[in-house]
Amino acid sequence: MPPLPSSPAPRHVLVTGSSRGIGQAIAAAFVAAGERVTVHGRSEASASRAMAELGAAGAIAADVTDAASLHAAIASAIETNGPVDVLVNNAGGVETAPLSRLDVDALRRMMALNVEPVLTAIRAVVPGMKAKGGGRIVTVASTAGLKGYAYVGAYTAAKHAVVGLTRAFALELAAAEITVNAVCPGYTDTALMADSLDRLEEKTGRSRDDLLKDFTRVNPLGRLIRPEEVADCVRWLAGTEAGAITGQAIAVAGGEI
Repeated sequence: MPPLPSSPAPRHVLVTGSSRGIGQAIAAAFVAAGERVTVHGRSEASASRAMAELGAAGAIAADVTDAASLHAAIASAIETNGPVDVLVNNAGGVETAPLSRLDVDALRRMMALNVEPVLTAIRAVVPGMKAKGGGRIVTVASTAGLKGYAYVGAYTAAKHAVVGLTRAFALELAAAEITVNAVCPGYTDTALMADSLDRLEEKTGRSRDDLLKDFTRVNPLGRLIRPEEVADCVRWLAGTEAGAITGQAIAVAGGEI
């Protein structure tokens, strides 16, 4: 009787911004799938806590707006767990302001937080991917990378830039069997969303249910997206069956796009 085929070795998956929210859900999905996951947090404490909670293989800490710090942290993850097979760029953030208060400094902050780390991380992992014969890169963008939103002009511009990088790098890296895609969630049920609702409730005096309707009315499903739904899309894009999917920006938004 011929021997059974051996199971593929666990891949090294690095998820930036994975100490909470969508990033933590993505890291958890890869851990559950048996992959060797490195989590990332802004601080050593948050990264270590996420590693312990998820049972991840490693943790790194870096301020993603500091390119040298992020590159060094990724290099240490590679030294510990080997070349990165799957990179998930999830770290990012949003600032709100109307046009009358939106200045160039705000635009630069959004680019530094949402765009520059994507370039830094991709440059750090691509040599190892090429040496291994391929890899997967998935960036968590936003529906703001596919349409406009009022009062978040700088964030919207940054997420459009992320989608642009995705499409450009997909063309550059296709010959190396490295796929590059973006996932674009709509409003998602995270602690960050809960904090935003808390602040708005206090600031406006409106009820939480009423405020939540403002966020969900753009979604035909009439609800917030679950972090696990975003994670499942990311995990699929990282799989062998998605080897021909590259240069895409996939909305996980209940039909909003």
